[in-house]
Amino acid sequence: MIKIGLTGSIGMGKSTVAAMFAEQGVPVFDADAEVHRLQGPGGRLLAPIEAEFPGTTGPDGVDRTALRERVVSDPDAFRRLEAIVHPAVAEARALFLGRHRAAPMVVLDVPLLFEAGGWAGVDRIVVVSAPGPIQRERVLARPGMTEARFEAILARQMPDADKRARADVVIPTGGSHQETRDAVRTLIACLSDETGG
Repeated sequence: MIKIGLTGSIGMGKSTVAAMFAEQGVPVFDADAEVHRLQGPGGRLLAPIEAEFPGTTGPDGVDRTALRERVVSDPDAFRRLEAIVHPAVAEARALFLGRHRAAPMVVLDVPLLFEAGGWAGVDRIVVVSAPGPIQRERVLARPGMTEARFEAILARQMPDADKRARADVVIPTGGSHQETRDAVRTLIACLSDETGG
């Protein structure tokens, strides 16, 4: 099995590319979706998060806005949150890999692949990238996004140029969806040749 680590900064189109892999039959582990599940109604991380950050959870799960406000400008608080979240996501990822152990390749969609050290556990690093102005336009079009919040998120992420420099493959997302889809299909075909799939 080839483990593909898929990453990219906010607004680069990583979720779109992950969906394109899934359309081609490649199993995808979405770390963000797993965090949402773990922090959603009845999620197993609600109690430890509430204990560490009182008042940030409720019947609907984690109040993401309240939690973000607690940790966004406090590196120590952010590390404490990561210490709760990362082990649970790692456990879910291990279960995913077990379920798909017969697959020739899988995608591990991890936004902070480099920042959280996950790059060491994959066979290929695929970085999704678009020009800066396109990234900014996409992100600022999101509901509730502000320039300040966008800059705070970027400050926690490795710069796009550094990610591209460390990638095995860069998938550009600044053009059409079809161009991106073609790049995904080409990569899958190349990796299939390697695995004999």
